[in-house]
Amino acid sequence: MAEVLVYVDHLDGAVRKPTLELLTLARRIGDPVAVALGNGAADTADVLAEHGAVKVLTADAPEFADYLVVPKVDALQAAFDAVSPAAVLLSSSAEAKEIAARLAVRIGSGIITDAVDLEAGDQGPVATQSAFAASYTTKSRVSKGVPVITVKPNSAPVEAASAAGAVETLAVSFSAQATGTKVLSRTPRESTGRPELTEAAIVVSGGRGVNGAENFAIIEALADSLGAAVGASRAAVDAGWYPHTNQVGQTGKSVSPQLYIASGISGAIQHRAGMQTSKTIVAVNKDSEAPIFDLVDYGVVGDLFDVVPQLTEEINTRKG
Repeated sequence: MAEVLVYVDHLDGAVRKPTLELLTLARRIGDPVAVALGNGAADTADVLAEHGAVKVLTADAPEFADYLVVPKVDALQAAFDAVSPAAVLLSSSAEAKEIAARLAVRIGSGIITDAVDLEAGDQGPVATQSAFAASYTTKSRVSKGVPVITVKPNSAPVEAASAAGAVETLAVSFSAQATGTKVLSRTPRESTGRPELTEAAIVVSGGRGVNGAENFAIIEALADSLGAAVGASRAAVDAGWYPHTNQVGQTGKSVSPQLYIASGISGAIQHRAGMQTSKTIVAVNKDSEAPIFDLVDYGVVGDLFDVVPQLTEEINTRKG
């Protein structure tokens, strides 16, 4: 079978879940070849092999940490040249989408972003995307070059599939642009103990109806009872009630969890663009005419200050 490059998202050797999902999709169209870069890259091999990687290309250099995305693009291009793959898959994070776009330009290929499914086709991989606030589902393929495709987290199951996972060192020559933008400092994000928003299986979000920063404690309590991440609409973020890092929507983060609970969110098109591919959507809103109800699987017409605490209490009772 043809080989498929999979860009590995990891932190010091700990592979993030979206990469394991990519390996599941990659096996549908070929033999996955993982590309792991930076500190701890070699430590990813065992996990990647357990999930179907026939080969793991690794490279570590100060440039990957000290500069922005160009060194990673250089490395991925080196892997592309070495493997001649049938496709290149990356997760749909902000950084990975920039890497994908730059790589596509370099190799003269088409790019598909935010795919939610992937299948083999007679003329190349076919990607499924959700468009216009989930009003349409499209299937598309790249018509020029080797397809570069980014996939939303939670779009595929994580499936174990033992493979060789042979580790090879990737030789990388950095371009002149690689050191053009240097990272001068980093500030670690304070951990909440909750899952990463874009990777979480469950997301609980609050909007304008929460009516104040202090009231987000109600949203957080429900999220914690479910082991979920906390999101917020743009209205809540613009009001200063919750950090921008938690914003879900067109100008925030795009999520695709198994369960999305929207509380006090009207469902403007900008918000729907960021959560429309969630597998199951539940909304709580006292306005029965709110647009969010056109999208949901389950809707509760009621005051979130009454409904959400009761839901949290019921969940905690059942857990107990």
